[in-house]
Amino acid sequence: MWREMAADDRIEVDVDGFKVVAYSFGCGSETVFCLNGGPGLPCDYLREAHSCLVDQGYRVVAFDQLGTGASDRPTDAALWTIGRYVEETETVRKALGLGKVHMLGHSWGGWLAIDYALTYPQHLRTLILEDTVADMPHLVSELERLRASLGPETVSMMQKHEAQGTYNHPEYLAAVTILNYRHVCRLPEWPAPVRRSLDDWNMGPYGTMQGPNEFLYIGNLKNWNRVPDLPRITMPVLITHGEHDELTPACGLRMKLGLPNAELHIIPNASHMPFYENPAVYYPILTGFLARSKAS
Repeated sequence: MWREMAADDRIEVDVDGFKVVAYSFGCGSETVFCLNGGPGLPCDYLREAHSCLVDQGYRVVAFDQLGTGASDRPTDAALWTIGRYVEETETVRKALGLGKVHMLGHSWGGWLAIDYALTYPQHLRTLILEDTVADMPHLVSELERLRASLGPETVSMMQKHEAQGTYNHPEYLAAVTILNYRHVCRLPEWPAPVRRSLDDWNMGPYGTMQGPNEFLYIGNLKNWNRVPDLPRITMPVLITHGEHDELTPACGLRMKLGLPNAELHIIPNASHMPFYENPAVYYPILTGFLARSKAS
């Protein structure tokens, strides 16, 4: 269902003196406001996968978070906090006059969406949490389980390089590559929008907030846990995960059990990007949820 589309509008927003670039598709009366993963990724991969929602009558908005894509790229590591990104998100929403939105957060964008929902619940119609988590220590334990499948010798090798900080060693990178193709995107050829985002990855925000790769969390979010706060999120919530997701279905269940008004869907034959890996299953789940929420 996804297809590459040109934005109807490219809008520059001032966020505390920095330029942040947003992209708007369609002119529907309700807006799907997309927060992409990373941190440090341009929004190409997520906006291209969801701009097709204009065919369902929605306006779709995404933006390059500060430090990424066409937005400014300051180098001050003090800027890379989830609290600052929450306020940036609210600044973009207000600047574009979006009103109440369906907020769709993927991966890191889901962590950001959860914190936004706890801070500005009055601005959300629904919350869509895709391939994400609410409890980082629990995720770390799940990632250890996933990489154990590589075997004890490979895990020991990875732990050695992590202790030494030699994350760029070829044997360590080879192990991470295997995990990426198992749990990030299982397609033999990754789609062009995904490649565009990955090729323009700013490792400054990523390393500061998360760590050196998708399977090692040592940044300032390593202890982030919003499970105790989830009962405060009362709007309708859709949770989706690929069955082979690096942010595992167990993480999705943990969120569903804490949320008072949530549904959870596990998408077969997919990992961290079901909208590219299994669109035939993914899109009906998303559009069905939006339609039910729109009608209520």
